[in-house]
Amino acid sequence: MYQELLEAVARGDVERVERLLRDGLGADPEAAGHSTALYAAAAGGRTAIVEALLAHGADPGRISGGEEEGLPLCAAAALGRVETVETLLRAGADPSAREEDGWTALLWAASNGREEALTALLDAGADPEEANESGETALTLAARRGALGATRVLLERGAEADRPDGEGDTPLAIAYDWLGTQLESALLEQLTEQVPEDSQFVVGRSRASDGTDLVTVAAVSQDGERLAELRCQRGHAAVATLLEEATGQLPGVETLVERALPYRDVDEEAETWWTIAGALSKRADEETFEAAARLCVSEDPRRREFGVDVLAEFGFTDDERPFLDRTLPILRRMAATEGDERVLRSVLGALGHHADPRSLPEVLEIVTAPGWTRTQADPAALAAVLPPGHAEGLALLISMSEDPDEEVREWATMGLAGLSEDGGPIRDALAARLGDEELGTVAEATRGLLVRGDPRARQGVERVLAESDEDDDYLRDLVKEA
Repeated sequence: MYQELLEAVARGDVERVERLLRDGLGADPEAAGHSTALYAAAAGGRTAIVEALLAHGADPGRISGGEEEGLPLCAAAALGRVETVETLLRAGADPSAREEDGWTALLWAASNGREEALTALLDAGADPEEANESGETALTLAARRGALGATRVLLERGAEADRPDGEGDTPLAIAYDWLGTQLESALLEQLTEQVPEDSQFVVGRSRASDGTDLVTVAAVSQDGERLAELRCQRGHAAVATLLEEATGQLPGVETLVERALPYRDVDEEAETWWTIAGALSKRADEETFEAAARLCVSEDPRRREFGVDVLAEFGFTDDERPFLDRTLPILRRMAATEGDERVLRSVLGALGHHADPRSLPEVLEIVTAPGWTRTQADPAALAAVLPPGHAEGLALLISMSEDPDEEVREWATMGLAGLSEDGGPIRDALAARLGDEELGTVAEATRGLLVRGDPRARQGVERVLAESDEDDDYLRDLVKEA
């Protein structure tokens, strides 16, 4: 009978599982050493089945007895089943419970680059300094994986940046070992030692949850059976940069420039590029500023783009922008002379970050140029530099709130909502977006009307609360806070 339950779990048949449980089948197998339905459901991310099993007495702390199985929480964390992780934790699963060789759910999540599962476990009380019996910590495992998101979470939650693993290797040393490595070749070499000589190999690439490139190398038998696979993320350059910051081991500017340049188009949203540019921006010293300024006049457009991105928020704090009066002339000159569209888009973004009305002429020149393709950066930059009473700029921003592109509309609406001035044209433009098909745009328009005391905001509040999911905190909070 228990095998029937396992089969229902494997099929994801919630109704069948619930019927078997109601008919009196135990949620756990009677004999030790058998696979548990809870483990199978957790590994498959079948949260509804997990909830049903728990409601009928399944033990979240029981180790499953199947081959290479263990704790349900560890399986869910390793595979990034975040909703299932949270369900098991609410049911009393110990976030620090250990499997064979001292592995915990936190260590599995780190080794597989599951930053959302990591966050859930840390929120539940897991110790960021957990280590297995080999001395591997969550941070050394994340560094070896090249898991940028997991590394960032662990550092933010207090993981010791320079604690070595059982072999004496620090997280930074591990990241350095992988810098410049051809991942496909390295994984292939490792896998070759684990499988029969006549195995065939398949290499795949996809996106990890943190946006970095995920490389998978799988070994397949002659008859097509999948024998084994290894995965690694192409995030070691960014990981090394975060660890250098955390340990105070800061390399020279040129070293970081050369580290960043190959990654401009590798990650989903240039995560490595921006991690390195951000690290340089935070240095806020004269030497780094001069180096970034020199990059802005380089013959290589990629180096000019990187220099602009470093200067975009160079030395920024909540209250001060100490390099503003030296950075703004560089950016304004580039706005007038730059011939590479990609660099020019970075210049536009940087001018928006500096939010100085003196750069309004350059922003207008860029976003109204013939042949220019409008993106969300256009209204963001325009709103940031637009002074009160500038009719031409306001009219352009209002027209952007009517753009066919949903992201342009949303950012233009956000910009209108955040302007310090008020008036009929602004209110009417915001009210016009209350019927927008994109709920994010509706929420931004609602916020703008609420802060201006416009009664039409009520329509937006009702729509956002009615149409957004209960867990969509951003949209709901946006209107509630306003």
